[in-house]
Amino acid sequence: MEGLVVKLPSFPFLSPNISSSSSSSTFRLGFRRLSASISAAVKEGSVSLGQLTRPDFPILHQEVNGSKLVYLDNAATSQKPTAVLKSLQNYYEAYNSNVHRGIHYLSAKATDEYELARKKVASFINASDSAEIVFTRNATEAINLVAYSWGLSNLKPGDEIILTIAEHHSAIVPWQIVAQKTGAILKFVSLDENEVPDVDKLREMISTSTKLVVVHHVSNVLGSVLPIEDIVIWAHAVGAKVLVDACQSVPHMVVDVQGLDADFLVASSHKMCGPTGIGFLFGKSNLLLTMPPFLGGGEMISDVFLDHSTYAEPPSRFEAGTPAIGEAIGLGAAIDYLSGIGMQKIHDYEMELANYLYEKLCSVPNIRIYGPKPSDDVHRAALCSFNIENIHPTDIATFLDQQHGVAIRSGHHCAQPLHRHLGVNASARASLHFYNTEEDVDNFIQSLNDTVSFFNSFK
Repeated sequence: MEGLVVKLPSFPFLSPNISSSSSSSTFRLGFRRLSASISAAVKEGSVSLGQLTRPDFPILHQEVNGSKLVYLDNAATSQKPTAVLKSLQNYYEAYNSNVHRGIHYLSAKATDEYELARKKVASFINASDSAEIVFTRNATEAINLVAYSWGLSNLKPGDEIILTIAEHHSAIVPWQIVAQKTGAILKFVSLDENEVPDVDKLREMISTSTKLVVVHHVSNVLGSVLPIEDIVIWAHAVGAKVLVDACQSVPHMVVDVQGLDADFLVASSHKMCGPTGIGFLFGKSNLLLTMPPFLGGGEMISDVFLDHSTYAEPPSRFEAGTPAIGEAIGLGAAIDYLSGIGMQKIHDYEMELANYLYEKLCSVPNIRIYGPKPSDDVHRAALCSFNIENIHPTDIATFLDQQHGVAIRSGHHCAQPLHRHLGVNASARASLHFYNTEEDVDNFIQSLNDTVSFFNSFK
């Protein structure tokens, strides 16, 4: 099957060398062609979406520790298609320059491509204006930006911030710091009987004292999906704002910020097939306009005097210094690639993989999978965190890597409060993306059973 996949036609319109002067209609035409080609191939039943796209990811075609690499650590970071790698190379080879203030050709070209990437992000999440997109180093910095700029300016003693115990550390720690500085109070929603953040309790917890709700869209441990639209309605009813950690949703499903009506939303490039070192904050324009700078320096100013400075309009106000230009352009190329496939197609395929992974994992003896059981009404993301009785998750991950070339993650996944609630210090996690296949899952399960047999042999 792999040989057949390699012989499939390539899609030259995804080339990162297309200049910014190319019309947006050309990009859309390319996306439609790629989407149609993928749909036809999948409908024929000859290849899955995973098999069709694997040739675009060079890193997947290697051996690790003497075995074919099976990469199942996508919730930590995704792999990068050739189109993204070439976009970075093209930037540094052809038009590397600083952006925004240069009048020469290279600077103008770099500026055009950098700002085009911002427009691509805005379009990808359906923001109403590209000025609502602020580039940051990662989602963590994006959350800190909101915490220090909006939080310190708007929170006072007694104000309440509602979070869940399943949040990533980057969505907890900044608000702990802000609460210490402002006197605001953090309130946490626990899990219900299905090991999902208790949405009913969250709704009950929202009051006129609530000023901000900070929630994930998809849990990086439980694989659960929260009803963001409902949460936003409840929060807005009392005048509270909502910040959504969308790191595990933007790469895997259609995310529409106008439909969600969230006030802030953050995501990371490296989880959506783009480069590391760049993420973004979406913020409603009326909020960004009222927020003071997060960092001071070049680019974020309007005028500088010896005794004071005035500041640029958003998003420049929040992008002090030379930005990650090449990384932003690479993110734009990743968005082109994902859009070319179609996020709904990616989501539908990953839901099939998610159910397949869960079903196969359930066959492993003495396993405990965290999060909800999938059903017609309950949809899990394509990841499973688990433990196996009397075997440490790091031992599992190490053996899988060294003996079978299978890459999963072990640890607390930056969610220590959640793991404490679950009564464990750590878990193993297998997480999939659209370039994974059922064969990857089968190899993983076979390797996991071998791992369990190995460690049980010492009992």
